[in-house]
Amino acid sequence: MHEPLADQYDGDGVDQELVCAALEGRGDALDTLVRRHQGFIYDIVIRMLWEPKDAEDATQEILIKIVTGLASFRGDSTFRTWAYRIAANHVLNWRRGRVEKLVTGFDYFDKKIDELADLDLAGEVVAAAEKRLLAEETRVACLSGMLLCLDRTQRLIFILGEVFEVSDVLGGEILSITRQNYRQRLARARQQLYAFMRGKCGLANPANPCRCARKTRGAIRAGIVDPKSLRFVPSHVATIERSAKERSHTLQRVIGSSYPHLFRNQNRKGPPDLLAKLRAILSDRRFRGALNLDGEP
Repeated sequence: MHEPLADQYDGDGVDQELVCAALEGRGDALDTLVRRHQGFIYDIVIRMLWEPKDAEDATQEILIKIVTGLASFRGDSTFRTWAYRIAANHVLNWRRGRVEKLVTGFDYFDKKIDELADLDLAGEVVAAAEKRLLAEETRVACLSGMLLCLDRTQRLIFILGEVFEVSDVLGGEILSITRQNYRQRLARARQQLYAFMRGKCGLANPANPCRCARKTRGAIRAGIVDPKSLRFVPSHVATIERSAKERSHTLQRVIGSSYPHLFRNQNRKGPPDLLAKLRAILSDRRFRGALNLDGEP
């Protein structure tokens, strides 16, 4: 099962074989190793940083750290634990982007949602499928913004534990904390986030007036959503058409206590393939010389 964050992951042996082959100079093995994990690392990072461009840059830096540090991997833990610990430490120390600096907490976010006027897109020249696409962009942007209300450590633990269902065993290993500490921090993050959603979000509580579709036009005016360049969701109307019914059923299931589905079932763009960029950086003589990758005195 190739889902590195899952309990049932059976790829540790394959990862180890690829590491050994890569250290022996096999470029194809290194390529395969990177491709096995880059998407999952990006999925964590994009939820941490909100902005896709920042997430792409941070993921590339993480992959460089993993590749250039591969020789130091001693096998004391599995490769996935080692690699995702690098990713976690890197993203926790990543420079704060513009949006993250603005979102100072749940009170701020609550105020900003209220400032987005409830407006219908009916007056706009927008096809029905495109309206759903823009509403989906608003939904993912808003849910991603809610995560920014948590401090970085809480946010990362929530993303690992709630979105990707990482166990306390693996989560504790990745973050270098005890299983009990991981569970406690996850519980606090859930409590804070879901308390806000119960009082504000129409997806979580139908009694709340806030609706993604009604906030979309305001989000466009505020620059949060750009109809010509969607940040989060694939710009394929057909994708929205096919998944509309499935999402409707999903939202029915999440009403009540199943808030995690809102964060897991998001129709996001696929992660970028950073392998070509990584190759170019690693082959640059100045970069290799700076890190002494060729072992020259």
